[in-house]
Amino acid sequence: MPDRPEIVCLCGSTRFAAEMATANRDLTFAGIIVLAPGVFPRTEDHEPITDEQKAALGTLHLRKIDLADRVLVVNPGGYLGESTTREIAYAHTTGKPISFTNPT
Repeated sequence: MPDRPEIVCLCGSTRFAAEMATANRDLTFAGIIVLAPGVFPRTEDHEPITDEQKAALGTLHLRKIDLADRVLVVNPGGYLGESTTREIAYAHTTGKPISFTNPT
């Protein structure tokens, strides 16, 4: 028995906020600690994020990958955007196992 629950980092386009929420819920009910994007600019009624904020969020998400045991890419229809592709490459270089909700 592990000393702690598994930690999974969700990656994927923030346009898939609903799908990420579903994956987060399913994993959480399975007893898994979930690290996920904290800001969904396309679905929030807030001021647009600046380029500096976007860069900071990207760096923060890489640190979440560092903390995770594995990465789950939420990619409905097989979609992988630029940021997600960068996160997958980073996870790969750190040796994290990577799986996809919709393998291509």
